This record gives sequence, structure tokens and C-alpha cells, in this order.
Amino acid sequence: MPPPYTARVVLRRTGNLFQALAAVAPGTPLREGLDRIVKAKMGALVVVGDGPDVLNICSGGFLLDAQYTAQRLSELAKMDGAIILASDCSRIARANVHLVPNPNVPTSETGTRHRTAERVARSIDVPVISVSEDMGVIAVYAGNIKHVLEEIPRLLNRANQALQTLERYRARLDEVAAGLSALEMEDVVTVRDVATVLQRNEMVRRIAEEIDTYVIELGVDARLIKLQLDELMADCEDERYDVMHDYLVSMDAWSVESGLAALQGLDTDELLDLRIVAAVLHVPGGDLDRPVQPKGYRLLAKVPRLPEGVIDHVVERFGNLQKIMRATVPDLIDVEGVGDVRARAIKEGLSRLAETSILDRFS
Repeated sequence: MPPPYTARVVLRRTGNLFQALAAVAPGTPLREGLDRIVKAKMGALVVVGDGPDVLNICSGGFLLDAQYTAQRLSELAKMDGAIILASDCSRIARANVHLVPNPNVPTSETGTRHRTAERVARSIDVPVISVSEDMGVIAVYAGNIKHVLEEIPRLLNRANQALQTLERYRARLDEVAAGLSALEMEDVVTVRDVATVLQRNEMVRRIAEEIDTYVIELGVDARLIKLQLDELMADCEDERYDVMHDYLVSMDAWSVESGLAALQGLDTDELLDLRIVAAVLHVPGGDLDRPVQPKGYRLLAKVPRLPEGVIDHVVERFGNLQKIMRATVPDLIDVEGVGDVRARAIKEGLSRLAETSILDRFS
């Protein structure tokens, strides 16, 4: 069984920003220490990482190598220097350190603490956290990105609004996907129909990724939001993959993964243009009204307890969905991995899908 949607998204994000946001999310020891600093109306500069690159820009201060606690972090913040933590935030490596990053690294900040934080993050592959003494704002720097942590109630409100938007877009996606199933059964699919499903699916995915950023930043306060997100995104990625697998025209090294990557690389304006979306399928001619036939991956995947390997064998044997639907039970039994029970399950499953899809379309 694939991991829930939020887990898959986090696995795809390898940047230090998301690791840092997870480390400073509510409920984590580091966030507790930062909150104590803010409440005490103090400032701080914290580097998460004590590798050689970090130590090379450290001057002065003193070596601690002590176990991390929120109380120790807030007490050490009373000194002006930076605090160096282990990369997993389990230990406080150094304190009261003067950081000397490359002065030629550009920065848009004005305050000394924030200028140093941005220069360190841009020159070394570690997240840096700064706490503004005057404004009580926590900012996370990673590479060229600066992310200011917002108040929890405001984040929860934005996440809930995004969830409502996702629900509407997912409902629309389900409608166009059901319409595509009915058209596939009648063998009247066009490139426009396929591009519409891919377009809606990608819109849903992008909204979900925005919500997942809130989930990471909210930490323990996002439990219910994460559950709703997983429910709304159930089978969404599998659906997109199967649609691409069904209609993609393979050319040279252009694979399903290449098509999905191209789809994700479209900007918002390009995603709204069905011709550009359809281009990732590599269907010759570029005509949106051109008729196309599905190979059958998507609808076979909806047959209960049918392994992917068996689906591949069935598609390889018959070539497209219409031939699969016309195949008899003996024809299916001849396919590798398909016995009598699975052959009947495929016939009955596709028949039920045909009845359901057509009824939904005309109801």
C-alpha cells in the first residue's frame, strides 16, 4: 500500500527549508526554545548544523557540546553571539559565536543579525534561524529563501480555506474523471477530454502541496488537516499516473515519468491552456478534437485485487481497452498470470464500471 499523500510529498522535498520548517513546527523542542526567546523579548541567531563548513566561519564563543533543551537555548540567547546546534537539534555545539560569512554574498536585510543569517544560509548548505528582538518575528533562512513563521491561528485559517478550495477542485476532478470513464467505454475519447482530466488533476495536486506546507509548519496542530488532506488526495496520484500511462505516445526517451515531470513544470498560465497540457502526451498533430484510445491501465486498476503485473500482461496482450472489453473469459485465461477466477473478475469488473459510468453520465 502506498504511503499517504502527505508522506509522499514530504519525501519529494529535499530542500533545507522544509527540513527547517519541520524542526521549528509547534510541538518540537526547538520551537519551544524559540517561543521562550520571543516571550522574553530577546533576539537570537541559531545555525542548525555543526559541520566543518559552519565551524570554518565561527570565531570566538565557547564549546558546549551539551544536550539540547529549550531552557538552555533561551538562556544562551541572552548573549549576543550565535548558537550552533547539531544538525538533528539534539545537542548545542557552541554558543556566543561570532559568525564571519563571506561579506561579498548579497543580502537584502538591514539588521546585523538578519544580514548575517541570510549570508550564512546563502553560502553554506544549512538552515539558519533568526529571532527579531524588536518585533518578535522568527525567520527561517535556507539557501536563497527566507520564510517568516506566522501565528498559528492565522496559519490554521489559511489552511482551512485552502482545504475548502481543494474540496471543490477535487469534486470537479471526480466529475471529469467519471466523464472520461464513460467516454472510454463508448470509445469516443478525444485529446481534449484527456487533457482536461490531467489539467484538473494537476490543479488539485498544486493546491494539496500548498496545504502540505501548512501541515509541515503547523506540526502537531495540523493533525486534523493532515487527515482531511490524505482523504481528499486518496488515489489522486495513481489516477494521474494511469491516465498518462493510458494515452502517452512514447517517443525516444519520453516516458510516463517524463510526461508527469513536464506537466508539473508548467506554470499557471500554461496549465490553463489545454493545448499545452495535451502536448505532454506527445499525441501527433496537436488537434484537441483528435480521437484517441486508452490502453486500459486506468480502468483495469479499478478492478478489485488485480495486481499491476497482471494489468501489464493484459494490456500487452490486447493493446487497448476496447479489445480488452471484447475479450472472452477463455481469451483472458490465456494471458500470463490470469486464471479462471481473475478472468471472470476482469469481465465482471469492467461490465460494472461500464454500467456505472454510463448511468452517472446520463443521470
